[in-house]
Amino acid sequence: MKVLKFGGTSVGSVESLNNVKKIVESISGEAVIVVSALGGLTDKLIATAKMAAEGDSEWLKEMDAISLRHHDIIKNVVSNEKQSLIKSAVDEHLTELKRNYEGVFLLRSLPEKVLDVIVSFGERMSSIIVAAMVDHGKRYYSPDFIKTEKWYGKNIADRKLTDKLIKETLGKLGKNEKAIIPGFISTDSTTGEITNLGRGGSDYTGALIAAALGAEILEIWTDVDGFMTADPRIVKDALIIDHLTFTESMELCTFGAKVIYPPTIYPVFHSNIPIKILNTFNPDAPGTLITDQAQQDDLEVKGVTSLKDVALITINIKSFNDIKDPLKRALNTLSRQAVRIIPVANPDPYTELNFAVTASDAEVSLEMLEKEFAPEISSGKIEKPILKGNLAAVALVGIDMRSRSRLAARIGHSLRRQGINVEAYSAGNSDTTLIYIINQEKSDEALPLIHSLVFEL
Repeated sequence: MKVLKFGGTSVGSVESLNNVKKIVESISGEAVIVVSALGGLTDKLIATAKMAAEGDSEWLKEMDAISLRHHDIIKNVVSNEKQSLIKSAVDEHLTELKRNYEGVFLLRSLPEKVLDVIVSFGERMSSIIVAAMVDHGKRYYSPDFIKTEKWYGKNIADRKLTDKLIKETLGKLGKNEKAIIPGFISTDSTTGEITNLGRGGSDYTGALIAAALGAEILEIWTDVDGFMTADPRIVKDALIIDHLTFTESMELCTFGAKVIYPPTIYPVFHSNIPIKILNTFNPDAPGTLITDQAQQDDLEVKGVTSLKDVALITINIKSFNDIKDPLKRALNTLSRQAVRIIPVANPDPYTELNFAVTASDAEVSLEMLEKEFAPEISSGKIEKPILKGNLAAVALVGIDMRSRSRLAARIGHSLRRQGINVEAYSAGNSDTTLIYIINQEKSDEALPLIHSLVFEL
């Protein structure tokens, strides 16, 4: 069995939906099809909710536009005999959505739980439409079997329960059945309240289903021909990457490549299920295959990408001998807060510690480190941690990167020669990735420079 996921651009227009229909109906046998909301709709739902919460009555016009868009899609992609039924089903959701906006407008308040409900309507409605337009299509409601639990205040998949419910619900599909699933949305395993898997969570929905069912492959259908050696909007000579390992794809996504939602890879990686990235608008393109092992003709260096909104925290140590395991203490402190640490080298850990983190984690990281080392800061053994923001992490991903010291030095030298200061780097920290922390405003300048050095185009 195959699991296919179609993103917002793939279900965002009449043209793209007709492409989806052709792709799905070309599959022999049963398949699971995960769909996102219509392209751009999730952002529209959030923006309209914020308008209502601010008392801006223009939210009514936005609501009308949302309704009109869905009605227009139904008119153009659903067969005449089904249109009335599908329009009625979608209108029920539109009415419920409007009630939620009215409540937000009256209360001038937008609680997180209410926003979770509001954004769920995108996938609810798109899945109804896709199920109606595809031969042998049958809609299943993902919150019935995709369950979440709280972890450090975030919703994460309750894997044990979710796997069990997926197998019970989708384990025995009818002959040639195409199970249409709304991606992204879920319910709390304890309270039953609507939750979601985060932006890009439809990819994750597909991965959870593929892993639970032991699918032969997870296909991610999007609007690009596959992973590329760099963002083609920034690097004009970027190349399509034919093949990646799971680890390489995770690193590229983690550091800014927006092809797949990074958590997607974990469930299929552990089940050794290949991922294929394909283009809904160019279905004949070979795409990018992702598997567990490198292939003989793989590129040694796969690509360069950048993650913006990064901060660097520096701790200067004045008296190392009087402090027990400062590096270990700092790492444990940050990990207890579920802070994502971007690995960078510490040339002299006896006098200085450096930690790169995302900007969203910067303040809490600084606060926790100051609290952890409060006695040493008070006694003057350690200086108060310094936070530097407005940075980017430029990552070079490939095979055996730990041994590429000459390449690392060459890149660092070239960046500095171009007036791009390297605040920190990760030489020797990873077999897969070299990282350079630079000024965020210089990242778009650094990418083509590094790409030209590596691929010598």
